[in-house]
Parts: sequence; structure tokens; C-alpha cells
Amino acid sequence: MECAYSTNWNENLPDIEDVRKSALINDELSRLKVDIAALQETCLADSGSIKEKDYSFFWQGKAESEVREHGVGFAVKNTLLNTVELKCNGSERLQSLRLKTSIGQVTLISAYAPTLSSTPEAKDMFYDNLSSALSEIPTTEQVIILGDINARVGSDNSAWDSCIGCFSVGNVNENGQRLLEVCSLHSLCVTNTYFKTKPQHRVSWRHPRSKHWHQLDLILVRQKCLKFVKLTRSFHSADCDTDHSLECCKINLLPKKIHHTKQIGRPQSDISKMCHPDLHIQFAESFEREYKNISGNTEKRKMGTPQVHHIKDFPGNLWKKNYKTK
Repeated sequence: MECAYSTNWNENLPDIEDVRKSALINDELSRLKVDIAALQETCLADSGSIKEKDYSFFWQGKAESEVREHGVGFAVKNTLLNTVELKCNGSERLQSLRLKTSIGQVTLISAYAPTLSSTPEAKDMFYDNLSSALSEIPTTEQVIILGDINARVGSDNSAWDSCIGCFSVGNVNENGQRLLEVCSLHSLCVTNTYFKTKPQHRVSWRHPRSKHWHQLDLILVRQKCLKFVKLTRSFHSADCDTDHSLECCKINLLPKKIHHTKQIGRPQSDISKMCHPDLHIQFAESFEREYKNISGNTEKRKMGTPQVHHIKDFPGNLWKKNYKTK
């Protein structure tokens, strides 16, 4: 796997006749050559999955009886399905997926954080759940958090030098302060701030009133795993009717190869030995001797199938070739 994406799909997509919205997203992800996409604001009830032409979609939301809001999920390329494992203890704001790679297990977390105007209780619950989920992951495993974090981490690299790089934008806000504290506690860093890209590639959401661009969609990894990240930037060309731009993180990871057991081929006779007169005589003598033994046993004469198998067995050393695996 080379790429991981995080995006936010608008819950108020227009009605489209005869075409599933997941099919449209499938085509867009395929066009952009995405391997795994983390989705937020899916607004789907309970948990479920659907398989499209190129991708399989997994989601986690509130119960059917509750309000359709929030919701997270993943879109996984069908060729990678045998290397992923979806965890079942998710919520409408956090969902985890485990990826088997050549360097070990990698846990991906799709996160949708409360907005700045949410209640302090909702924010505390989210960051407590996120911190608990990170604590359950062994420190030897890689972690990638992708999502609409709704936090501005600011550009004060001197105060949080272990969490953010030199290419962040804007000023830190309350949600950003909470996020940086979690990053410092679990040795995480915001990959969006470590790459010198164009200014328009460092932001992912524009405020509807002020028209100012902000960096709200973030991708976080462990500090020791930052060396595997090749680039993180936003793409504004993704056409999925969302007010957030697609955030891309190119990571140097390879899916683990799945080795299948080879089937043993059927034994074959070596007909080249038929040209040896000595083997002809030896086979005839062996056949006559075994046939007499079978004929003398009336019980075996009644059981045709065992007799046939017995006859097939005795000349094996003379005629059989080595087994070939097909």
C-alpha cells in the first residue's frame, strides 16, 4: 500500500437516479488511485458493508433508533481485503482497521472529532475514547489516524516540536490544544506539517462565511514511523460533492503476501520405462503373482473396488514417476 486518504463526505448528497452514491465514490477513488480511504460523516445507521466494483465500504454509526448523524467508515480496495481486519468495537466517531504489511501490523483509525462549537462533554468523551484506543495498541505497531479532526494545531513549532513540523498554517484553537496533548502523550505527530508544499495543498476546508482556508483534516502517525511517510497534501480535484478536500498521505508500505498451499498433483506413469525388456518381465511376474493371491481369496473377489486398488498399488515402484505439483 502506498497511499492512505482521509476525506469527509457530505451527508446531503443530491438524489441520483439508478446510481448508488458508493458507486460514484468508487469511481472517484479509482481515478485517484487510492488504496484505502477513511470516511467521515457517513450518517449511516449501525454497522455494515457493501462491495462495489473496485472497493468495499465499511461503516459504523449510531443505532437505527437514534438520529442519523456523524458516522465513520473505510473504503478498502478489493485487492487488499485479504490483508485487512476490521475491529468490531467502534463508534459513530471512531473506527479501527488492521492492515497486515511486510513490516508488521498497522492500525488505521478513521476519526470524526466534535466541532469547536460542541459541548465540552462531547469533546472530553471523544479524546478520552481516542486515547483509550491508542493505549490498547502495542507500541511496536504502527498507527495511522485519518480523519476530520476539526482542530487547528497552529504553527508554533517551538512549543510542540515533537508533534508538528515547520510547515503548519494558522493559529492553534481549543480543539488543537486537546489534540496536541494527545499527540504528546502517545508520541504522535501531524504529518500535514512536515512537508513543504504549495500553500493551497496545506489546507482542506474553507469557512463558508469568512472564506478563509483551514487545515482541519489531519493524518497522524507515530513519531518513529514518520520516516515511512513520503508526502501529505490535499487534493481539491476530488468530485464527491463534499465541502472538504481530499487529504492524501503517501506511505511506503507493502501489503503482506499471502502464501497459499500448493495442491499436490496426480501421480503420473513414466512410460519411458516400457522400452526396457527386463522391466516388462518383472512387471508380468509381479502381476501374475498378485493376481493369483487375489483370485484365491473369495472375499476379495466379491469386492471389486479394493481388488482394483490392490492391483494398482503393486507395480507402483516400476511405473510411477515422481509427483508433480501443478
